[in-house]
Amino acid sequence: MTSEGSLNVRFYSIETNKRVKGKSYTVRWKVAHRKHSKTYKNFVAADDERSKLLEAHRRRELFDIETGFPVSWTSKAAEMTWFQFAVEYVDWKWPRSSGNTRKNMAKALTTVTIALLRTPMPAHFDPVKVRRALREYAFNVNRRCDPGKPVPSEVQSILDWFKRNSQPMSAWEKTENVDKVIAALGALLDGTPAAASSVTRNDRIMNLVMGYAIRRNYLTINPLPKGKGERSAPRVAQAIDKRCLLSRDLVARMLDWIGERPRRGRLYQAFFATLYYAGLRPEEAVGLRVGDAALPSTGWGEFLVHEAQPEVGSQWTDTGEVHEGRGLKGRGEGDTRTVPIHPSLVVILRGAIQKYDLKPTDLLFPGEKGDMLAGSVFRRVWAKARKQVLPEPELKSPTGRRVYDLRHTCLTTWLNSGIPAAEVADWAGNSVQVLLATYARCIVGQRDDYLKRTEEGQDLPQVAA
Repeated sequence: MTSEGSLNVRFYSIETNKRVKGKSYTVRWKVAHRKHSKTYKNFVAADDERSKLLEAHRRRELFDIETGFPVSWTSKAAEMTWFQFAVEYVDWKWPRSSGNTRKNMAKALTTVTIALLRTPMPAHFDPVKVRRALREYAFNVNRRCDPGKPVPSEVQSILDWFKRNSQPMSAWEKTENVDKVIAALGALLDGTPAAASSVTRNDRIMNLVMGYAIRRNYLTINPLPKGKGERSAPRVAQAIDKRCLLSRDLVARMLDWIGERPRRGRLYQAFFATLYYAGLRPEEAVGLRVGDAALPSTGWGEFLVHEAQPEVGSQWTDTGEVHEGRGLKGRGEGDTRTVPIHPSLVVILRGAIQKYDLKPTDLLFPGEKGDMLAGSVFRRVWAKARKQVLPEPELKSPTGRRVYDLRHTCLTTWLNSGIPAAEVADWAGNSVQVLLATYARCIVGQRDDYLKRTEEGQDLPQVAA
């Protein structure tokens, strides 16, 4: 995009705005026929910006009529389109990112790229195919740069259109464009609000993108809003919903139903029992080997957990595998943690190992062909068990709706059993702070004891008359 420049610049005094939440200060100036302004929370920042603009004018620099800033400030942003920049950012970020990070980054950049178009998309473009072309080709290095599998012609035509019709990076200097991007990132395709966790994740991704743009001199400041009042983003609930927790009776009935399924029922039963008794994350459980479990003939056993195998999709991993081997969440590379194995779980695991003739180097919960157990498989098994076992009211409730709720139930049980939070956090692979923030509302049954101890501790001695 080319824009006209002018030496005809006029500056006005800084305007003070009095508002309920305090004062703000607006820098005002005019380039040729067009007025421009920029508002700051404090006077020092506003005065500094005005001084920089005045200095550029004294040096007889051309000012961009469209943006209002010196051409030397915006030339690089005007030359680079958002689409080109987004591809450049993906290429830079890709080698040092996990599969999940790559996938989430591609989703966020796809949404922003569609929001920053010069013109509406052609009517013959299928919105689903457009998003797939951007997400899985433009912002996926593995597919875009695979010499053995050229980009399909239909996908390439979509990407070529976006290259021609993407706005320049200088578009971020306009408030209306920033507002459009924020609205897009906060909504689903049908226009309904996105989940709070998705909005928070997109915010985090885009702030990293903006940081890269500033370091590469495409932008001078981060245009995304910060602070309360500048954006009404939904709040992310840290504490879990108590309704998702399962009673011991329901867990027992569901595990029994799963264990009675033909062929692999005992294996799936052992998998779900591991989440309930040991509180492992599903991606940690699927990566366990038989040799990672110490299973004595009686009493408690012990897991040595040393890796996670999150399922991210073959197109997002360097190996082309669906799962990606990672270190433990929140721990250093190569770190491990030990988790006690309940005696009941020891019995279940020993039975499954014997039934399926598993060797020490085998996966503890192998898939049909001996490979990693797929998330789609164990989620389907869990959904069927839930439908068969839960009464109608609980089936419609959040109770055990996700496989992860077995872990929630386990950690809550440990805390309610009086096990110190530091010990539970160590077993669970969480920090104490995260553990308490997540499960504080689920700790019950100890209130009467606390009140009794407080009463005794605060009782004053009887003073003789």
